[in-house]
Amino acid sequence: MLNSNKVSLTALPPLALYIHFPWCEKKCPYCDFNSHQIKEGKTGFDEQRYINALIADLETELPNIWGRQVHSIFIGGGTPSLLSAAGMDQLLCAVRARVNLEPDAEITMEANPGSVEAEKFAGFAKAGINRVSLGIQSFQDEQLKALGRIHNGAEAKRAIEIAMKHFKSVNLDLMYGLPKQSLEAAKADIEAALSFKTPHLSFYNLTLEPNTYFANFPPQLPSDDEVDAIFEQNLELLTQAGYQRYEVSAYAQKNQECKHNLNYWRFGDYIGIGAGAHGKISFPDKITRQVRERHPETYMQAMESKGNALLESKEIAAKDLPFEFMLNTLRLTDGVATNTFSERTGLPLNTISKGLAEASSKKLLDDNPSQLKATPLGMRYLNNLQELFLD
Repeated sequence: MLNSNKVSLTALPPLALYIHFPWCEKKCPYCDFNSHQIKEGKTGFDEQRYINALIADLETELPNIWGRQVHSIFIGGGTPSLLSAAGMDQLLCAVRARVNLEPDAEITMEANPGSVEAEKFAGFAKAGINRVSLGIQSFQDEQLKALGRIHNGAEAKRAIEIAMKHFKSVNLDLMYGLPKQSLEAAKADIEAALSFKTPHLSFYNLTLEPNTYFANFPPQLPSDDEVDAIFEQNLELLTQAGYQRYEVSAYAQKNQECKHNLNYWRFGDYIGIGAGAHGKISFPDKITRQVRERHPETYMQAMESKGNALLESKEIAAKDLPFEFMLNTLRLTDGVATNTFSERTGLPLNTISKGLAEASSKKLLDDNPSQLKATPLGMRYLNNLQELFLD
């Protein structure tokens, strides 16, 4: 246990920008993200008002990041593709005018296949979006209906084709362990995804998260053994197709990893603006976390009345940094260089010597002293491995 809250960073980590768009056309029964369904028969949100709030929110962060370059932008939600192309252009122009954005920065937007329009996507690309993450989840109509999605399999395929025409990089989000899903159905989904040869795939296990419809009214899900069989089958299919698993749920062709998410997993910094957005900013002597007002109306009112929508801003206690670091970095199949621990936490490596020794003795951590990397067993029991670094 650490007796003080003193950290000392010799260099600041890479910096990214996360922008949260909180609205969607329909709230999915498994979703625990900060998303709010647009009310039927209404436009649902005041685009200009929200963009104004986002720009003002970004300006409040500028004193914390003077002189630092932003390497990537991720616009998540909700369904950011509900924004107009003109609104997206206004937002990204405002960002470029206020931060030092890397010239070839990765700029990602999440999109729902049900809201994909060719003309709109062309406008997003012109505005500067160069990577799109499509929430496909499944290509089978029955599964999509069970998941409460607003698109069908044909619309999913059409959305991929449109996205690939307009964007440098396309990611497909897929889920497995779906209600009553068979091994054959899971294989059909992954084969359909692979047929498009997109450079990146995310492959998530459906889990019943608290405070969701599925948590209160759980569907019939495959057994743990069936889910394991689906994962092993599809991992083999992905590997055969040339995709490398570089994080627990992320697969990429060579040099096509998501730069923005890699920054999270390497314990980098990120500004978080928008309703409910989280941020992490490092300074030479401390590391801070922030949370914005969660509800979009409360968020916009706070920005308009106070010029600030922070719900919480606090320094991370030194005793909590080892767990936070390992919680992220051990998700990577290649882990990180050992010296990254001190570089990103400002703490000496001996702070985690007990956890390292225990993890190594249990064969959960690789023996290479220059790398903090989970073994295959450690990846399988990742939660157990990460918990060894709790204070």
